[in-house]
Amino acid sequence: MEIPYALSLESVCPDEAEIKKININVIDNYSKLTLSLFFLPLLLLTSIVLFLYYHNALSANGYVEIQKNSFLFLNSKLSQFPSFEYNLTQFGDAVIFLSFLSLFIVYAPKIWESLLLALLVSSISCSLKKMFAVPRPAVMFNNNSFVIVGKTLCGNNSLPSGHSTVIFTMLTVLLFALMPKKRSHKFIWIFSTIIGGLIFASSRIGVGAHYPLDVIIGCIIGYISALCGIFISRKYKILNWIGNKKYYPFFILLLLVFSVLTIGRTINENLIIYYFSLTSLLVSLYKITTIYVKK
Repeated sequence: MEIPYALSLESVCPDEAEIKKININVIDNYSKLTLSLFFLPLLLLTSIVLFLYYHNALSANGYVEIQKNSFLFLNSKLSQFPSFEYNLTQFGDAVIFLSFLSLFIVYAPKIWESLLLALLVSSISCSLKKMFAVPRPAVMFNNNSFVIVGKTLCGNNSLPSGHSTVIFTMLTVLLFALMPKKRSHKFIWIFSTIIGGLIFASSRIGVGAHYPLDVIIGCIIGYISALCGIFISRKYKILNWIGNKKYYPFFILLLLVFSVLTIGRTINENLIIYYFSLTSLLVSLYKITTIYVKK
């Protein structure tokens, strides 16, 4: 196991020592992961394929038809809180989710190394959408038969859910990065993270954008993508420059761009999630700028 910053903890100021300690804990947690973690998600994907095959639902129409009742039921229940669901679904936007994790650029750059690599891996879902070419619910069903919150999404790009993929990619990176030491705390952390992720991801059904299996498959792909990002960042030092202060101007510019984009969305849609996102960005921008100026 390699912990590159461990030897320098005693030679830095308390704040820097605390920052390095957090990053070292993340590196230590990642070093304990094994390839066996891929077994369960691959088993789940295989089970879904076998289930669809058994029910003769491997075609686009069959895939939609077998989920019609479950989609309409879940959509009717979840859409009872349209504003809440619409705010939740914004977490599937990488810009919004990353804004809440922006402070980790300072406190745990290893998380951002894994995040960026994992998101790159998860981009495969875009090609899967074209390959499967499953029509969206708004294309297949009468739009008066279910609730659509926000923009009506059409086209043949329903499988997998990109928002669900992004949500579980980021949450899985955090899940293993911030894993507690105590076994009882581990259970609570794993359970709450998974449940929270499923609540975020299920909002895609609530807003009428995806079928249940779109969301489940998207979550599994996100989990696998996150593991790939962690293992790649552990083996290769592709993005280890992220923790170097001389590159902070890049992140200052990035946060400024994110802030402008978020302000634009806030003006257009006035969602509360955008205000929280903008606040997080401004706090991170202040912190990173202050550290860079004092270096």
